[in-house]
Amino acid sequence: MKNTKIRVGITQGDINGISYEVIIKTLLDNRIFDICIPIVYGSPKVAAYHRKALNIDNFSFNTIKSPEEANPKRANLINCISDSVRVELGKSTFMAGEASYKSLDAAAKDLENNKIDAIVTGPINKYNIQSEKFNFAGHTEFFESRFKSGGVLMLMVNELFKVGVVTGHIPLAKVAEYVTIDNILNKLRILNKSLIVDFLISKPRIAVLGLNPHAGDNGIIGDEEKREIIPALKAARDEDINAFGPFPADGFFYSRTSHSQNITGTRDSI
Repeated sequence: MKNTKIRVGITQGDINGISYEVIIKTLLDNRIFDICIPIVYGSPKVAAYHRKALNIDNFSFNTIKSPEEANPKRANLINCISDSVRVELGKSTFMAGEASYKSLDAAAKDLENNKIDAIVTGPINKYNIQSEKFNFAGHTEFFESRFKSGGVLMLMVNELFKVGVVTGHIPLAKVAEYVTIDNILNKLRILNKSLIVDFLISKPRIAVLGLNPHAGDNGIIGDEEKREIIPALKAARDEDINAFGPFPADGFFYSRTSHSQNITGTRDSI
């Protein structure tokens, strides 16, 4: 019988940080193997170092050379860096940055070649990973460039909300420049499709928050809501995207029974 579980590539992130602790402690829960086949792109040597540092004895990786060899009931690991690598916990080093990129690059290649179905990224040090090969503000921009997607959306997800952001890794001083009709509409299209395809919500309702305090107070505290956000919402509704707002961000999340549920009829997304 063909295995239908998704193959999830997991990048090792910064070898001097918390990535391996998060990965190993997550994979200690055997329930993970009921929903996916985890494949870590990293180093057996580094993994063994962190396992010893964490004093974890009841865990080991199944070392493989390619995703096709993955054991569906084990935590698998593909070695993608040199054995000469050195772990220096808590330090930012060139070697750690290079190891982060090699892991990310290897996972991305396998995703491009349909050898894995998704990627989960371990946290990187955004300073030491910078090089001629990686010149991005974060993973989001890397994947957008690598896969030439034409648009990406960062989401924060829990049981109550799926929160998408119009702006990503940019300086706070430049945020208002990116709050434009086109950018908002593009993000709403991506979010709406994701809610339908990825979260199986048949008729998503999206609450859009304002940029300024009190959503601008009718232009008294900024006019981005009138000038950019409201026209974007109208254009979205013309495309049958149920987007409402803008709502004041400074009071939107104050409780589980907030007015967001009453206004949108659901807590699908924001």
